[in-house]
Amino acid sequence: MPNINNIHNKEPKDIQPNPVDIYVGNRLRQRRMLMGLSQKQMAAALGVTFQQVQKYENGVNRISASRLWDISKILKAPIDFFFDGMDEEIRNKSPMMLHNGSLPANNYKTDLLNDPMMKPETIKLVKAYASIDDKKISHQLLDLMVALSAANH
Repeated sequence: MPNINNIHNKEPKDIQPNPVDIYVGNRLRQRRMLMGLSQKQMAAALGVTFQQVQKYENGVNRISASRLWDISKILKAPIDFFFDGMDEEIRNKSPMMLHNGSLPANNYKTDLLNDPMMKPETIKLVKAYASIDDKKISHQLLDLMVALSAANH
């Protein structure tokens, strides 16, 4: 059983967001941007301030189960979406998995911000690709992108 007593003795500024919360927040940001919603629009749909949405996206404030349910409905994504792709290292940093009673150093936020799936141009590319109705053209474009990627390595 992890020792969580040490957490309560720390100043709030010393407590780092949990990597799982950061990951879920990044998935929220990714889906929101793919849906073309601003933080302000997302906040209005949730009935919170845009600052609260920022805190969710940065992992600073944890998202409750009921709030995640609402977010999944607004973003038309299953709950699993927010956890898909989470690697074992992050999963092992959940509060239940922490064995030494202290919160981990926050290196995950930087790693996730460098994730190519979080780049604005990637999101723009995916949105543009998804808007192509002609399946033949979309397959040709995909083949071209794969060929360009292979030629670049």
